[in-house]
Amino acid sequence: MILCANFKANKTRQETQAYMAVVESFVSVNAIEDTVIVFPPVTALEHASRNVLIGVQNAYPAQNGAYTGEIALDQLEEFDIKTILIGHSERRHVLGETQAQIVEKFRYFADLGFVIVYCVGEPLDVRECGQEALNSYIDIQLEGIDLEYHDLILAYEPVWAIGTGLTPTIEQIATVHSNLRQKTSAALLYGGSVKVDNVAGIMSIDNVDGVLVGSASLSAHDFCEMIALAAELKNGV
Repeated sequence: MILCANFKANKTRQETQAYMAVVESFVSVNAIEDTVIVFPPVTALEHASRNVLIGVQNAYPAQNGAYTGEIALDQLEEFDIKTILIGHSERRHVLGETQAQIVEKFRYFADLGFVIVYCVGEPLDVRECGQEALNSYIDIQLEGIDLEYHDLILAYEPVWAIGTGLTPTIEQIATVHSNLRQKTSAALLYGGSVKVDNVAGIMSIDNVDGVLVGSASLSAHDFCEMIALAAELKNGV
């Protein structure tokens, strides 16, 4: 399993350090073999040897340059960051990233060998139009993306489920992940109102290889509990 924690614009540097100490200790003490990735805010990036992967929530596809408010490759290399989140719905719908910009970013960081967690997902009005409309919407989000890229992790995050407490049914998640599996051999994550009390059921769905967790991952205790549940599923407990 792959378990990702996306802090978004939450946690200070000090809070992130305390969080990482808890999670890294848990992973070490419990000999966790699953992949654990944390995406902190850029102000909390550090250059440190870890048993948990640290990724960046966003970066500009350039070595450096006149890109106000962005970070670029020089800054990522300073902290030895080789994992990036691309295509998150908040980048698309709140900050206005186009598919062309997202594809440019994907290709740039793929050429550099980054682990890329690439997000797709539909808003509620598309979901309400039926499965065919949903499939077409996601296909557009996959245009220009190398679905056989060796370090691709594909995350399905229905926009209407992010931070709302609403979660698709098991059948709805299974259907989307089955369709995605026909397109790629990459690991498939589910994200969108993932919590301690529903994560085991989600991770038990066919073609779900892990989860991308937002607000529920802000508690180190809760995130560690999710990691433990993934280990139990793996061991058949």
